[in-house]
Amino acid sequence: MQWNTSADFAPLVLFLGDRHKRKIVRTLRDAAEVLMTDWPFEDGEEYVAAVKACADAVLGKAGMDELRELLLSAAREAGMGVLTVIPDSGKTHMAA
Repeated sequence: MQWNTSADFAPLVLFLGDRHKRKIVRTLRDAAEVLMTDWPFEDGEEYVAAVKACADAVLGKAGMDELRELLLSAAREAGMGVLTVIPDSGKTHMAA
């Protein structure tokens, strides 16, 4: 698995703590970093599932779509704001 490529990962902007601290997640490396060093809580079922999916993606046992969905679920669980880019018919829309 490539750590620094973003071809299979639609970007996410995670708002950590206050609205002024944010992290852009574009790659597997970004996901691992935010989960291990920036996440506001180290518990919660969704967080644990996202960490496991990240480890599985590193080993090639899980896909980036699954990791992205679990990151979104973990962010909701933590009460974090998320800005996501949703491709639609060749156009890009922003959704929060």
